[in-house]
This record gives sequence, C-alpha cells and structure tokens, in this order.
Amino acid sequence: PISTLSFRRQRQMCIRDREYAACMAIARSNPKAAHESALAWRKKGGGDAAIHCIAVALLGMGQYSQAARMMEELADQPNPGRSDLRAGLYGQSANAWNIAGRPQTAVRLLTKAITLQPENLDLLIDRSIAHAGLGQYWQSLDDLNVVVTKEPDNVDALIFRASAWRKVGTLDLAEQDIITALALKPDDPDGLLERGLIRKTQGAITAARKDWLRVLEISVKGPLTEAAQRNLETIDVRQ
Repeated sequence: PISTLSFRRQRQMCIRDREYAACMAIARSNPKAAHESALAWRKKGGGDAAIHCIAVALLGMGQYSQAARMMEELADQPNPGRSDLRAGLYGQSANAWNIAGRPQTAVRLLTKAITLQPENLDLLIDRSIAHAGLGQYWQSLDDLNVVVTKEPDNVDALIFRASAWRKVGTLDLAEQDIITALALKPDDPDGLLERGLIRKTQGAITAARKDWLRVLEISVKGPLTEAAQRNLETIDVRQ
C-alpha cells in the first residue's frame, strides 16, 4: 500500500507538473505575465521548474543573456539519470547566447549537450549554426555531415550545409545539396533564399531574382523577406 507520505509527495508532484505546464504555455503567449507568475511561484517553492519558466519568459521578453545564464545554471546542477533534461537546457541556453551575439559561448554549451546526448541531431545542427556564426565553416560542415549521413532527407541540414559549402567556395557541392533540399521541399523559403545566393555567386542573376521574389510571395514578413529584399535591391543597383 502507498503510505500517506508517499501519496502526498505524488500529489505535490502532480500539482507542480500542472503548474509548470500552465506557466510554460503562458510564457509562449504572454511572456511578461508568465514572468510575474513564475517569480511568485518561485517564492512559494516552485524550485527548478519555476526558474526554467522564468528563463523561458525572459527569452520571450528579449532578455536573452539573462535567460541563457539561468538555463546554464540549471543545466550545471547534477541530475543523475536525466542527461536528456540537462542536454536540453544546455541547448536552450546555447541558442539564447547565439541570439545574444555570443556564438562562441553557444558552441561551448552545445558541445556539453552533445556529450550528454550524442545521438541528438538537432544539437549538432544548432552547433553547426553557432560555428558558422564564428566563421568556422569547416567545423560547421563536420557537424552537418554527421547529420546528413544519418538523415539524408533532413532538409534543414541540407540547406545549412549548402550555405556552408558556398561560404568555403565549393559551389558544386552547395548546388547539389540545395537541389536535394528543394526536391524534398520545393517551397522552403530558406532553401529558396540560399539557392538564390548560390545562383548569384554563379552569375545566374535572373534565376536568383526568381528565387528571392518567390520568398517574398510565400513568406510572412520577417528576417527571411528582409534578406530576400536586400538581395533584390543589391542586384537592381548593380544592373
């Protein structure tokens, strides 16, 4: 039979899990409200779950460095048997540092995460992005080669690898990867943007323009459309 103490602990855990799920849901839709709620929850003994929710809310509020530090501190706590949880926290912290303009810190934390979860291909893709942010394109390619070997149909990895090949001047391999990626997902905006860049480098300006115009047609206004517009303006000025 379950003891009264054991039952009480299980009940507390269920309550905490529900509070955590609710807090995380609010953090994604209303980060400021989630931040205030999580701070109050932390004072009442919310523990690591409350701290994580605070960090996610801070991400939503654009306070990337502070959120990254909190997640790294949580990941650094020893938690036997939960390497997946620690790897996830290192990965989240790393991505926040990358957004904050600290790709070197992101690489360090992602390396820790990959040590804990070597089969997590998303972590390898994230580290490849951080390497690229440092101009370390060959290291980026090393990570992406592992991903594509294990998942040949991983469209994101193929697009990122095409970009890395372009950056190191290997346009034949860049073209090969982007053809494969867009055959799998023809209207992928990232893929179209990258194919335009490859075509521009090859001197195929008309084809590049077509790709970037397509990005503007299918994408919601944001960084991708801004990049496509900038590239269109660049070739217009030259012409």
